[in-house]
Amino acid sequence: MSLINKFASVGGATMASRVLGFAREAMIAAFLGAGPVADAFYAAFRFPNLFRRLFAEGAFNSAFVPLFSKELEAGGKTAAREFAEQILSVLILVLLVLSALAMVFMPMLVGTIIAPKFAEDPEKFELTVLLTRIMFPYLMAMSLVAMFSGILNSFRRYFLAAFAPVVLNIVFIAILAFGGFIDLSDTQLGQAMAWGVVVSGVLQLCLLVYGIKKEGFPLSLRMPKISPSVKRLLVLAIPTAIAGGITQINLLVGQVIASAQAGGIAVMNYADRLMQLPLGIIGISIGVVLLPELTRALTAKNLEDANQLQNRSLEFGLGLTIPAAVGLFMLNLPLVALVYERGAFDRDTAELTSLVLAGFAIGLPSFVLIKIFQPSFYAREDMKTPMYFSGVNAILNIILSLVLFPIYGVFGLAIATSVAGWVNAFLLWAALYMGKHFRIAAKTLRNILLICLASFIMAGILYGGELWLGNALTDSGLLARLALIGSLIAVAAIAYFAIVIATGAIPKEQMKRMLKR
Repeated sequence: MSLINKFASVGGATMASRVLGFAREAMIAAFLGAGPVADAFYAAFRFPNLFRRLFAEGAFNSAFVPLFSKELEAGGKTAAREFAEQILSVLILVLLVLSALAMVFMPMLVGTIIAPKFAEDPEKFELTVLLTRIMFPYLMAMSLVAMFSGILNSFRRYFLAAFAPVVLNIVFIAILAFGGFIDLSDTQLGQAMAWGVVVSGVLQLCLLVYGIKKEGFPLSLRMPKISPSVKRLLVLAIPTAIAGGITQINLLVGQVIASAQAGGIAVMNYADRLMQLPLGIIGISIGVVLLPELTRALTAKNLEDANQLQNRSLEFGLGLTIPAAVGLFMLNLPLVALVYERGAFDRDTAELTSLVLAGFAIGLPSFVLIKIFQPSFYAREDMKTPMYFSGVNAILNIILSLVLFPIYGVFGLAIATSVAGWVNAFLLWAALYMGKHFRIAAKTLRNILLICLASFIMAGILYGGELWLGNALTDSGLLARLALIGSLIAVAAIAYFAIVIATGAIPKEQMKRMLKR
């Protein structure tokens, strides 16, 4: 399977998850708007997600995948299974201890870390503590899912791991539909969603266990022991954990600042959900595929192949991300109103969410570039360099957030995130360039410039369309808006792809293979 087909395979599964995620968020927005229960739920949900990203998808997987891939290449399935079983036993022990401590000290964690401003509203504070306690076991399930996903990705089985998050959205949609049908109160609905998070984690874990068994790679539990393999994983994971910790502290600081504005946390989440569609489909699919592929190329000392992998990833990532960022920036209010504006989600909330979305859109290409550049460090077992740059990112983001929030509110937080993202992406590229680990090919540079030109023309089409259609994009009936926005996006997309295909910035055959996949 070609690299582009692998990206498309993961991206297709991620697209299913993101589309269902839209339906989920639209339903939550309709039922809860940006009210206190929505704020409490999103604050609570972010906490187990913080640890999941820090320990599972972040530090753990960044260290585990290169080591597991090397064990698989050098010693076959037997050596890889022994390594995985040692790691699995220690991981389960750590997760059990961490979960027990978190459950006991949850009120303190909510009051000092998760949302200290909620202490001014005792009812909202208590609900956040309850929801976080209910959802915290999700961390354990998803940490194991992340490990099993890394195993499948190392076997070049990408689809099932990418598809697993769909389960979360299916469970959510079912709970929201049933809750609306029996007319649950806002608080009851929040608790039902929290239990749904836990159920979805268990179901995703079962799906991945099935996947590794089908691959002929079942794992058994051993007595936890700090073996040389575990020590090596810890040596690599600690810098990544620090980097991830800095990033998550950064996000928590943003959440704490946003909690000072009524509905701020919910608004940030609604805007982020729209941005996550292109970021998930493009950025995450590249990151998932690129790490094991680069590890194989570098293990074989095939530096030319490694450089080509990164150049093709750059073309693919920016070829889809830049026009997506332009679309989100230009059509921010029509898109937010179309997806969310109903029920408790009014026009004022839509306008605020659209501003935050525009701020995030500015940084979208940088977030994808980070996903492209980081695997090159991890594949070389260099975990410290991204850690240092994450620190710079966090410090800059926090400073800008503190400066901009009093002036622009949550829109200022989005701008701070985007500016810090571009600085991080530039530092990663500069380090790769100075270390002679990556050179942008002349053809790739030419293609990127053509992609930017085509995106600029696309922006002009969207701007002209908005002027022509006016308020019809936001104030017509739902079906009329869907047709108008869909038609405008289609015209702009056709113009964009016509230019990039005609100029060869994205080869015609490559586009056909990707669409077929």
